[in-house]
Amino acid sequence: QVQLVESGGGLVQPGGSLRLSCVASRSIASFTSMGWFRQAPGKEREFLARIITDGGSTYYADSVKGRFTISRDNAKNTVYLQMNSLKPEDTAVYLCYAIIFATYWGQGTQVTVSS
Repeated sequence: QVQLVESGGGLVQPGGSLRLSCVASRSIASFTSMGWFRQAPGKEREFLARIITDGGSTYYADSVKGRFTISRDNAKNTVYLQMNSLKPEDTAVYLCYAIIFATYWGQGTQVTVSS
């Protein structure tokens, strides 16, 4: 079993930045990958980014490429999502996931982009 806890969400103005964190309950070095999705009201869950925890290669959805950066700190069992140039359409619940033989999800953290 893996527990994931996200933090770092909140209210931010358009053009602002936030950094989300996802802390795992065990070492992430052995995970296949970790990443982020988001879900806005009335919309399907949308893939954003993923990182291979052993090696660090990354992949992004076109909708966030160039604005969002995923990174990891294996020593802290943590994956981050740095979000810059935020737009109102980025408003959603942001969910962290981890894959190791199965897919595990966190509870999510709310991000609201509004003036």
